[in-house]
Amino acid sequence: MLLEINRITVPPGQRVLFKDVSWKEFEAILEDLGEHRGARIAYDNGTLEIRKPLPEQETGKVLISNLVEILLEELDIEFWSLGSTTFKNQIMTQGIEPDNCFYIQNEAAVRGKNRLDLTVDPPPDLALEIDVTSRTHPRIYQGLGVPELWQFDKGTLTISLLQKDGTYQQGDRSQIFPKFPLTEVIPQYLNQAKTAGRNKTMKAFRAWVREVLTSF
Repeated sequence: MLLEINRITVPPGQRVLFKDVSWKEFEAILEDLGEHRGARIAYDNGTLEIRKPLPEQETGKVLISNLVEILLEELDIEFWSLGSTTFKNQIMTQGIEPDNCFYIQNEAAVRGKNRLDLTVDPPPDLALEIDVTSRTHPRIYQGLGVPELWQFDKGTLTISLLQKDGTYQQGDRSQIFPKFPLTEVIPQYLNQAKTAGRNKTMKAFRAWVREVLTSF
């Protein structure tokens, strides 16, 4: 399996699936691939997916992450962004690497940790995926207990909220940022960045956040 993985080149925007991969093989593959790579990994009960984002997906990831950070800064909420860290739970036989993720409510619980194991550590409070068509990803985040999953695809932001029964339900508002109509506003600011530039867009978004906060 490792030999096969090392020989495969995944083109940007494409994914490769492997069936009947054991947990031991999954961990060996992660070790062999290393942390400094462009591909993302998802593992769900024996099925391994390796995908490589397009450059525009990386741009979307960075910009949306910047907007989330501005929200957290203006709300004066401590957070920790862990990027595409591998999250896995051997008991659930699931693992995934989001495009980005944030520890917010659970930030203090993971502060200073270099490695996380979801059998003992809490999951991130918010995971972000860009232009992902795989239907297995929400199920993996569900199984790992991630409270919020944001998926940005074809100009639309979808927010999935974890319910008490352990399943996701799509919501109009984030539970982390309930005052803000983010599904409407974030796509608008991403489009603005294409013409106005990154810095002007971020300043405008920060001003909008402050305006919303003063209205309450």
